[in-house]
Formats: sequence, C-alpha cells, structure tokens
Amino acid sequence: MGLLCICLLICEIILLSDCARGPPRVAEKIAHRQTVRIGRTMKLQCPVEGDPPPLIMWTKDGRNIHSGWMRFRVLQQALRIKDVEAEDSGTFICKATNGFGSVNINYTLIVIDDASTGRDGAGDAEYSTDLSGKFVRPRFTQPAKMRKRVIARPVGSSVRLKCMASGNPRPDIVWVKDSKPLTPGEVGKGRKKKWTLSLKNLTPENSGKYTCHVSNRAGEINATYKVEVIQRTNSKPILTGTHPVNTTVDYGGTTSFQCKVRSDVKPVIQWLKRVELGNENKYNSTIEVGDHRFVVLPTGDVWSRPDGSYLNKLLITRAKDEDAGMYICLGANTMGYSFRSAFLTVLPDPKPHHIPVPTAISPSLPWPVIIGIPAGVVFILGTVLLWFCQSKHHCSSGKVVTTHASQRPPHRVPACPPPSGDKDCLGSLTYEEYITQQQQLLLAQGCNGLEVPKVYPKIYTDIHTHTHSHVDGKVHQHQHIHYQC
Repeated sequence: MGLLCICLLICEIILLSDCARGPPRVAEKIAHRQTVRIGRTMKLQCPVEGDPPPLIMWTKDGRNIHSGWMRFRVLQQALRIKDVEAEDSGTFICKATNGFGSVNINYTLIVIDDASTGRDGAGDAEYSTDLSGKFVRPRFTQPAKMRKRVIARPVGSSVRLKCMASGNPRPDIVWVKDSKPLTPGEVGKGRKKKWTLSLKNLTPENSGKYTCHVSNRAGEINATYKVEVIQRTNSKPILTGTHPVNTTVDYGGTTSFQCKVRSDVKPVIQWLKRVELGNENKYNSTIEVGDHRFVVLPTGDVWSRPDGSYLNKLLITRAKDEDAGMYICLGANTMGYSFRSAFLTVLPDPKPHHIPVPTAISPSLPWPVIIGIPAGVVFILGTVLLWFCQSKHHCSSGKVVTTHASQRPPHRVPACPPPSGDKDCLGSLTYEEYITQQQQLLLAQGCNGLEVPKVYPKIYTDIHTHTHSHVDGKVHQHQHIHYQC
C-alpha cells in the first residue's frame, strides 16, 4: 500500500510539472488597430509569456525586421519605431515561439500624414504653423541627426539625408545636388519625403554635395551633406564597431552576441566557442585555431545593412554553466578572414534544484524498482522468520504416550523427560531401564487413565504392549516403544 501511494505521488508531481510548461500565450488584451502621426515614435507591444520563455520575432508585410532596419528596434516584448514615415503603414506580426508551440499577435498600423490631410498635429513641430499671424523663421528640429555631414558609402548601399524643420508660416524645402535642383522623382512624392532624401543602391554617380534649402516669409536656412560613394575593392572582411563585447547573463537567462562585418562581397559569418581542456570528448567535431580547439556553433541569417556592412547575431537562451567561456566571431570571404573574441560569464544559479541520489542506487533505475527491491527483501525475511517460529512452536508440542496391557484398555501416558544435554530422549537409558521407569510412572498415577499435562520438548513416544503365547505353554509379554526427537 505504501509503495502504491509513493508511485501515485511521483506521478502527480510529474503531471503538475508538465502542466506548468506549454506553448506561449498572450498575457494582455491587445488593440490590433494602431494609428500614429508622421514623425512620431510608435511602440507596438508583444505581451506574451510561456515556459520555456519564448523567442520573439517581428515581421512587417511578411519581411523579417532585424537590426539592419535603422529606425526599428526589437525590444524584449515590444517593437519601437522612431520617426515614423508614411511607408511604415502596414501589417506587423509579433511571433513568439518555444518548444511547445507558437502564438502570433497581429497589428495594423495606420500612419497619419497631416500635410496631406490639411490638419496639423499638436506635437508635429516640423510642420506646425502659428495661427496667431506672427512670422517665425525656419529652424531645424532634429539637429542631432544632422551632425554627420560627410558620409562615405560603398557601391550598392543606401543613405538618408535629413532636413526636418519648422516655422511660421509652414516652410518649404528644395533639394539640390551640386547646385542643380533634384527632380521630384529623385526627391520622392509626398510632403513627408521631401524632408528626408533617401538615396538607395548607390553608384559612383551619386557622389556629390546635397543641399536642402528651407524657407518661408520670415527667412531661409540650409544644410549641406557631402556624399562619397566608394568603389568596392577586393579585400578581406573587416570587423567594425566594438562587437562582440564581453557579456554577463543570469543563470537560465537569455543574451546575445552580435558581429558587424564590412566586406566587398557578402561574407560568411561563423561563430565559434572555445573548448576547455578536458572537454574535447563532449563534442563530435572540433577545429583547431592556434593552440586551442573550438566547436562550430549554428549560425543564423546574415543581414545586409544600409551602410554596406553585414550583421549577424548569436542568441543564447536558458544559459547554463557550460555556456560560459570564449566566443569568436569569424568573418570570411574569398580574400581572407578576420575574427574577434568575447567572453560570456554565467552567474551561479541562485536556487539550485538538484536532488542528490544515493550512490548505492543507480540513478538510472525507475522509482518502483528502487522501492520494490528493499520491500521484497523485507517480505522474504519476514516469511522465513514466521515459518521458523511456527516450526519451533510445532516442535514444542509433544505427542502423548499410550500403553497397552492385556488386562485393561490402553491408557495414554506422558513421554519421559530426556536427560539434559542429550540429543534424544533415550540416548542414555537402556531398554530395561526405560520399562522400569514407565511402570513406576503408571503406578504413581494410579492407572486412572488421566492425561498428565506434561510436555517434553523435541520428543514424541508411542508405547504399546504385545503378549505372545508359545506352544510349550509359556507366555511372553513385551512392549514396543516408538520415539522421535
């Protein structure tokens, strides 16, 4: 019964632990239709939860959003869009996935263009007009985004030149290249596009000086950018920026390394992890780099950035102690390779949940076997002990002795007590001595036929008398004695 209760308890614990794990689920109510004005910052929430924690990926109109999208940033449970443009309208999907399944949250984003509707947003300073009639000279509203005026880009990349401004009355803007006005097709349609000049798929002919002239009745301002389109040359990749950098993560947490590579052609970006001494047998295959051996890690997509570089990320989920160590980002093309290393530190688990198993029992055995073996041994020992006790009690119960005479009915008499220290009851008596003893015992009892409640251990006797008459007239009488110790 106890074994059955333990098995049921173990099954209940397993079922409860499995119930806590499952596919991701939406934790809050979502408004699937979102609106935002041009130039504002938009944040789309993705409130999902699950065990194990899900990985989140965003898409816009079926295209994956990654760090190469300059104004978009994927947060832990949200997507932030800075300086919203009219082209940002569309369908956004947050997809959360773990080992048990996935869930999607859909958004429809509507971007409101005040210039096209004839209305002014209360916070849209770049388009604001003071209706009081006071003239205000134009001014740039985002000077921090205009500090870099000399821009170098490789062939095939893209660049965005900003000239966001405000004033009263609302100012107008004209773009020129090397003192020649750009055509509407080069600038782009829509008032919003005029404030940001986008140059895509750059060629050497796009090199030059680009100037924006912003004016109204109160005055005029301008800003000039110098764009240089660099011809690609055959050279090995170069790792730009500071990534990857040393990182610390909580036990069971999620972190990532990123690697930015500049290359004339699309490079191959690969992540390696150094194998610590003594752990070589844990991996099927390793490669040797210098004096150390490394294991090749799975690598995701390589993203092309507008500045002509390439980006790749290594995601580490549910970090464990064995994830700590040195990681290397390796960028390679046909001309050679470059690499850079960083270290990952995994903090100790604050609440260890490992239950030690006694060394005398193999942890690979199931619980019923572990519990059943001792129970079976106890049952066998108990059975043997019970049988032994019953046998001993049975041996302690003596058979009564009966004697038969020719002149009277047979009477039952007790057995003789065995002499102490002998193995059997008659081991030290002769036949005649035993007969004499029995006769004296019968005389003492008065031959009344009563049973004497006297028990002798380990002896069973049966005494009966036979009388024989011979031809010569002699009568011979003798007794038969049967005993067993």
